Amino acid sequence: MKAAITQKPGDPTQIVYTDVEKPKSKTGHVLIQVKAFGLNRSELFTRRGDSPGVEFPRIQGIECVGIVEEDIDGVYQKGQKVMALMGGMGRFFDGGYAEYTLIPHSSVFAFDSSLSWETLGAIPEMFQTVSGSLHQALELQKDEVLLIRGGTSSIGMLACQLAKVIGAEVVSTTRNEKKSQTLRSNGADKVIIDNGEIYQKLKEEYPNGVDKVLELIGTQTLKDSLKCIRTKGTVCMTGILGNSWSFDHFEPMGDIPSLGRLTVYMGEASNINTSMLHEFIQAVEKGEIKLNIDKVYSLNEVAEAHQYMEDNKAKGKIVVVL
Repeated sequence: MKAAITQKPGDPTQIVYTDVEKPKSKTGHVLIQVKAFGLNRSELFTRRGDSPGVEFPRIQGIECVGIVEEDIDGVYQKGQKVMALMGGMGRFFDGGYAEYTLIPHSSVFAFDSSLSWETLGAIPEMFQTVSGSLHQALELQKDEVLLIRGGTSSIGMLACQLAKVIGAEVVSTTRNEKKSQTLRSNGADKVIIDNGEIYQKLKEEYPNGVDKVLELIGTQTLKDSLKCIRTKGTVCMTGILGNSWSFDHFEPMGDIPSLGRLTVYMGEASNINTSMLHEFIQAVEKGEIKLNIDKVYSLNEVAEAHQYMEDNKAKGKIVVVL
């Protein structure tokens, strides 16, 4: 079979399109014929060698959609549509950057849909991240005010739509004023141009601060986001669009406001609510939720897709279709 293999840690040129042996079925696993997968920023860090415990060469890819080729345990039927994500996929065992992948049952979810593989390929990790961040980490409620840092990212755009479904008021940020209308058209009630420090501008509109913050840029803006919350408000760091894992200097007793709450969301397959997943797919089918897909590549173009992601050119989800 064909696969895109990361030979060793490094730049995107380390991803090579080549022939490899097709995985052999084994108990507790599903052999999936991959039809599409989305690219994720965590895969960029894995490719660089920044993910602990990853051995190379490795077929990366923390998510995929496709059809069941074989399940010797009979849990899933041949030809059934499935998605797979997380659980060490693409890190501790070979993942979705291939024509076939062998995935543990615990990371596989069956679904029915008439959506294209291109659209389905954008769903697994994006849904898991946004749903988990809003419902489980932030516990967002109707009439609360949510600030989204990094609003024009694929996660930020989807988070805005799902927050509006919940009934929240959404303030979304962008560094580029030209993208303000895009955020408003996506459902944002207010837009703030983000220069890295927005808490003073936000406090002009919300003197007591906002209820919740979804932090997608990461450590570069996290301290500022903590200044934006009300008493007992919550900041959830989910993304690292700023490409930085850690702080040079962080003082919990000074940087976290008194009675403020800071959490992170690093979801796993076990966090998936299957009922919500099926409802989400149906909402996409009906046009009630619009996925922001920026660019589609082929399997032999994964290295090029990684470079595009690393150059921060993407304005939405990057999808690879086989």
